[in-house]
Amino acid sequence: MRVDKMSISLDPALGDAVRRAAQRDGSGLSAWLADAARAKLRAEALGAFLDAWEREHGALTAEELRSAEAELGLASEAPAR
Repeated sequence: MRVDKMSISLDPALGDAVRRAAQRDGSGLSAWLADAARAKLRAEALGAFLDAWEREHGALTAEELRSAEAELGLASEAPAR
């Protein structure tokens, strides 16, 4: 398999946290970071899709957001006071 080797720099505390997370996950550091990068790219793509959808159809309503949270099994946060 072809790979793209990179050198990255992290704040020491973040580097330690990433190493611990990879160890807890039972994966290597490179695999853990690749998974994190894929998740970030998916989140950005979803954000771009939703922005485009809302430009065309209008903002999602509170009810639509609650319905999506329920469908996805996400806990809705209580409103800030």
